[in-house]
Amino acid sequence: MRLTDDQKLDWLRLIRSENVGPRTFRMLLNRFGGARAALAALPELARRGGALRPIAVASLAEAEREFAAARRFGVALVALGEPEYPTALQAIDDPPPILAVRGTPALLAEPMVGMVGARNASAAGLMFAEKVARALGEAGFVVVSGLARGIDGAAHRGSLARGTVAVLAGGQDRPYPPEHAELLEAIADAGTVVSEMPMGWIPRGRDFPRRNRIIAGLALGVVVVEAARRSGSLITARRALEYGREVFSVPGFPLDPRTEGSNDLLKQGATLVTRAADVIAVLEPMVGRPFDRPRDVPLDEPRPIALPDAGPDGLPDAGTRDGITALLGPTPVAVDDLIRWSGATPDTVLTTLLELELAGRLDRQRGGRVALLQATLL
Repeated sequence: MRLTDDQKLDWLRLIRSENVGPRTFRMLLNRFGGARAALAALPELARRGGALRPIAVASLAEAEREFAAARRFGVALVALGEPEYPTALQAIDDPPPILAVRGTPALLAEPMVGMVGARNASAAGLMFAEKVARALGEAGFVVVSGLARGIDGAAHRGSLARGTVAVLAGGQDRPYPPEHAELLEAIADAGTVVSEMPMGWIPRGRDFPRRNRIIAGLALGVVVVEAARRSGSLITARRALEYGREVFSVPGFPLDPRTEGSNDLLKQGATLVTRAADVIAVLEPMVGRPFDRPRDVPLDEPRPIALPDAGPDGLPDAGTRDGITALLGPTPVAVDDLIRWSGATPDTVLTTLLELELAGRLDRQRGGRVALLQATLL
């Protein structure tokens, strides 16, 4: 099936109309046989349902503006059922009727693995996520994630060379977080960027769970790294289970709140992951063809999170200190890696570590490695 431009405009109008979500869209299409007939029926349906005011139906002019803006930005609007629409996503119970796609659409037909985790991830978690994502890409999988800070960004960077898919919570022209704008453009050049939201849409809180369902729907399985309880990553894992996808989890230190949710997943039966081969062993039979076994691939230089340097008194300010501390955890990490991941100067990092040590919060270990003391994680 392939829609004409006029049909696609009708689909855009219907899904952009008030109170019409993916499930309602499908029900309307099934009931009225097409989007145009459903649009005509919306006002009366809402009135009969008890609406206190006329329902807002998206106009043809609004749909045409979105259509034109997408084309100017190099975005293709792919409708559910069209050949370019991802087969795996089409199979879930609430697929986006219209998917905005930028980059290389062919990647959406490849076997995908989702990778999600904490935004305030530790340096150890970031390095692990990047390494596993790189190995999965080397093996022949496409890594899909949500472009968020922390684990998402590390997963995209690790798999960028082999192709990665970023799912946005906002419009294609509204990268979030803003500091990932450069990464987003790199993904658009070498991979694929998808969104169900209209051009110009600034993401809101409720848009992120909607984005998470797309990650779960695209993937054969989802790997969770450093997820706290009641986190968005667990929403993705729950959606993956609902869609019949595999759920993988990386074990974490029991006293680190960043790993409480991912450890809980292991108790509930998620597959334990300590290397990419653990994921491949489960997914390979599902795909029905062998994948390359990943070799030990070196990581590129990590993209620093660009914390500010010391304040006017020469000492790290509170924001810088908190940012560096957030990269620490119970898992020892090399000071050199901490400097690279933070983006702060060596003097700033070393001063912060000295402050933590004098406060009784830092454990210095052999080989220039440091970790937060367990008691400070409670």
